Amino acid sequence: MTAAPTGILPAHTIEAMFGDNTIFAENAPVKGQIQPASLDLRLGHTAYRVRASFLPGPEATVAEKLEALELHAFNISEGAVLETGCVYIVPLQENLALSADISATANPKSSTGRLDVFTRVIADHGLAFDTVPAGYSGPLYAEISPLTFPILVRAGSRLSQIRFRRGLATVSDEALLKVHSEHTLVSGGNERIGGGVQLSIDLEGEGEGSLVGYRAKHHSGLIDVDLPGEKDPLDYWEPIYRRGTAELILDPNEFYILVSQEAVHVPPDYAAEMVPFDALVGEFRVHYAGFFDPGFGHAGAGGIGSRAVLEVRSHDVPFIVEHGQTVGRLVYEKMAERPKQLYGEGIGSNYQGQALKLSKHFKVPA
Repeated sequence: MTAAPTGILPAHTIEAMFGDNTIFAENAPVKGQIQPASLDLRLGHTAYRVRASFLPGPEATVAEKLEALELHAFNISEGAVLETGCVYIVPLQENLALSADISATANPKSSTGRLDVFTRVIADHGLAFDTVPAGYSGPLYAEISPLTFPILVRAGSRLSQIRFRRGLATVSDEALLKVHSEHTLVSGGNERIGGGVQLSIDLEGEGEGSLVGYRAKHHSGLIDVDLPGEKDPLDYWEPIYRRGTAELILDPNEFYILVSQEAVHVPPDYAAEMVPFDALVGEFRVHYAGFFDPGFGHAGAGGIGSRAVLEVRSHDVPFIVEHGQTVGRLVYEKMAERPKQLYGEGIGSNYQGQALKLSKHFKVPA
């Protein structure tokens, strides 16, 4: 008997997992929910505001922890506002019954990260956020904490995504260099490979006076996470323009949308994930939302290389970032099988061919 291929599971396998109840939910998946190498997770009908974020640990379920930490519960079936500065737990519609050789990791969706909504997935008996061990059977929960904008959500809203893998899938730097020579994984900027494809920040833009980023405004209006193209960016964001030296002082506890110098490419037989470069290189966090699906930036799917948008939140002290400073890296994993459809191929992919771009909720600036 031939062993099942190792790697990230593609969309058609995820679809089959619904068929055999490896993934089970009250409602069938909706259009666009299954992406080339990931699954969007839907919020359930009840939200719990809690006193603090938590992990259940090996001896407890999430429901047991909620009994001690819940402040109040409310129905979100028809829509409800999640306020900034609060922590909410929402049971997800998707439950899992994974086989012993399949594990999973989760991440916020790109649009969620670009709204500065801190979102993590929790499993029963979990020791880490966004991590589901091989063989897990049980419910999943989303921890949601809007940091800058209050958001309107409802049952079925999709803030998080999950990626399934069989065995070890990470591509070594040696193998990555070979893939790069064949498929050009990175172009422009520094073009460095080490611990994955390294990404640096672009603060030069198109020259003096050009747009290089956005800083979020405080005390802005409500954002409905399910309504694209509705909001005027200037009501929520302060544009940042290149002035003089190509550097930027990150103010403490402010949120920025910036962009990488490098254009990146994820070939059809690979998936990638953005991870912070090194916590010791500066007082900031880069990129809440980390999944890059097969076909991102791929010429055959309308990409021709796409730059990575960087969601940057500074920490306790002002910190200067300079043009070309390495801020993150893209770690590649091999697919167990090539997806039948790639990112950007008519599947509602919002960020193919992107440069500096806000989330899909905002009108495109003229």
